[in-house]
Amino acid sequence: MSDEKILIVEDEIIVAMALEQKLLDLEYVIVDSVSTGEDAVKCAKQLKPDLILMDITLKGKMNGIEAAKQIKDNLDIPIIYLTAYSYSEVVKYVPLIEPYEYLVKPFKKSELNNYIKMSLSNHRAKKAENTNKTLTKFQGFVKATRN
Repeated sequence: MSDEKILIVEDEIIVAMALEQKLLDLEYVIVDSVSTGEDAVKCAKQLKPDLILMDITLKGKMNGIEAAKQIKDNLDIPIIYLTAYSYSEVVKYVPLIEPYEYLVKPFKKSELNNYIKMSLSNHRAKKAENTNKTLTKFQGFVKATRN
């Protein structure tokens, strides 16, 4: 069983249920499943999942892109964007959302699993790189202070 906690943000109930089942079959922990951008931001802050599966087009005042931006401004959580649109249609949003990954619906369970693993791995590598840069800067400061 995986200990990675995943938040689902999908406004179509049937799609959300199918996604939940795929994640359960893959033995991921689902912390919650919400249908609005506002709830996504709230749950991300409260539950601090390891990864968020975010539909781009959500009903309500806040779409998935706006919700992702608010989450990324406050939290360091990778997001996989879910969309029914093709790459060429999604690409116009890239400067706004800077995704780790995006997955075109419908998708297979194996694709979902690969994207989750890849996103989590890339996120951990990026965090490790940032930590190493910080430590290197700190070591330089300590050496300069000692002299």
